[in-house]
Amino acid sequence: MKVNSTLSYFILGAYEHVGNLKYLYFMLTAMLYIVIVIVNISLIVVICMNRSLHEPMYLFLCSLFVNELYGSSGLFPFLLVQILSDIHTVSAPLCFLQIFCLYTYVNIENCNLAVMSYDRFLAICYPLQYNTLMTFNKAVIFIAVIWFYSFVKVFITLSLNIRLTFCGNIINSLICSNYLVVKLACSDIQVNNIYGLFGTVLTILVPLLPILFSYMRILKICFCGSKQTRQRAVSTCTPHLASLLNFSFGCFFEIIQSRFDMTNVPRLLRIILSLYFLIIQPLLNPIMFGLQMSKIRNTCKRILCYKMFTCRKDTM
Repeated sequence: MKVNSTLSYFILGAYEHVGNLKYLYFMLTAMLYIVIVIVNISLIVVICMNRSLHEPMYLFLCSLFVNELYGSSGLFPFLLVQILSDIHTVSAPLCFLQIFCLYTYVNIENCNLAVMSYDRFLAICYPLQYNTLMTFNKAVIFIAVIWFYSFVKVFITLSLNIRLTFCGNIINSLICSNYLVVKLACSDIQVNNIYGLFGTVLTILVPLLPILFSYMRILKICFCGSKQTRQRAVSTCTPHLASLLNFSFGCFFEIIQSRFDMTNVPRLLRIILSLYFLIIQPLLNPIMFGLQMSKIRNTCKRILCYKMFTCRKDTM
């Protein structure tokens, strides 16, 4: 696909001149990115290298951690370049590429969390049939469908955007936003608006329905079941619910900010909340699931103890 020749670059209007503070912001952002990469890769390796973790629940977690790396890579390198730059411009192809990466990240995250809620529903409500209802192969198929569906859905959005003629090039944001880019078009955007509305409904409803269904059934089992069942439900569902609520809050604020006038909100708060779902979620998920899921936590402890024992043995 060819980007409209009438526009070669966009200007990101949310950046301000901060002088030498940009080096401090650069270092803090780079450190945050390094931490996100390390913790996510570490848990991916732990899950892949330990056969005891080759279960559907941990496969979904592995997919989630891979997506955190994918989304972070669509944001942080771009952000680091812009922080050091005095002229905050981005080429049109790179802007569309970032839109593709960030929007596929959001879709994959939502769908992955939805499938994980369904997996917890099966594990809690049908514990004896769980290994039959959710097999390794079924989990792989779920993951493949989630990623394929998300890429195709956002690819269609991007195809509709690229055909537009743009009369402006200033995006009032730190990153490239699909909605803000479409607002700059002076050609007919009716098809974009219709598909955008349809895509938003899909992004919200497709994950929301299985999540609501799963947790309504889980709550019913908790109220009617034994104390042991309630404890198991709480221990396995708490990190998932925390991740879901955190991500929903971040996405909700970004949608509100891009569509409504938020000038009354302090600028620093707007900046933090606009990037919240792209920064906190990739950091929160591996830390939270790594600490809460006993199998992952115990596996990490065994690996750490083994390495410490090996190092001591080598130094003796």
